[in-house]
Amino acid sequence: MEPDFVSWRGHRVHIKVTGQGHPPLLLITGLGGSTDQWTPFVQQFQHRCVIRFDVPGMGLSSATYAPIPVAGVADLAVAVLDWLGVPCADVVGYSYGGAVAQQLAFAYPERVCRLVLAATNCGVGAVPGSYAAMASLSTPLRFYSETYFDRTAAELYGGMTGRDLSMRRRMMAERHRHPPSAYGYSMQLLGTVGWSSLPFLSRIPHDTLVICGDDDPLVPVVNAETLARRIPRARLEIVKRSGHLFLWDEAKRLSVRVTRFLDATAGTSLAEPITQLV
Repeated sequence: MEPDFVSWRGHRVHIKVTGQGHPPLLLITGLGGSTDQWTPFVQQFQHRCVIRFDVPGMGLSSATYAPIPVAGVADLAVAVLDWLGVPCADVVGYSYGGAVAQQLAFAYPERVCRLVLAATNCGVGAVPGSYAAMASLSTPLRFYSETYFDRTAAELYGGMTGRDLSMRRRMMAERHRHPPSAYGYSMQLLGTVGWSSLPFLSRIPHDTLVICGDDDPLVPVVNAETLARRIPRARLEIVKRSGHLFLWDEAKRLSVRVTRFLDATAGTSLAEPITQLV
């Protein structure tokens, strides 16, 4: 399939759509990420229409010369849905993409059917990860150097990627396909400065799955607990021995959990909040 592009605020934004099935599933990735990195997860959803896009400065999208704030990327997500003629989608936001997904659900609630927040936090007010993990996150070197990725994977990502050399090699191959530019990565980091969902979490009306791994050095479990406690209709799942990249390095296991949530909440109406620990 040839890549598709949409024009947005002077940027040429790459989008990728696969499969069929309603409602579509919109995937929003983490810092430096591209549509390629979702491949293992998307392969588990053969009977769903899955939508992915590259934030400007990432993947195949055009470069950006100024930071795009989280709210701006949420606007971009809406523009992608508009271009595809999609009124409402189930949304999976991973890490940085989880921040965008929270903003999207708050600012455009009618465009979100159900919400999945994976390995993410509330921004300002969150509990930071380990010093080593946060230091590694500050540079895109892991997208360029296999040696650096291999050396820092355990302290940055934990989970299967940290434990399994063959998994790290697969991750390295996917990351090197369309790595972000150093400048684009810096602009994406700057776009997160000052953002926080704490003021509006209680006004997110959707059935929401907050899911995290208990071996994630970058986003401690307490952050997922905060999101689940403050979002009225949230369900919390803590996945044992999983790390920050669990949607990709344990794609089959995690897709089952996401599908179970989407199936269980299909057609539900506003009711009592749902919270559970798994």
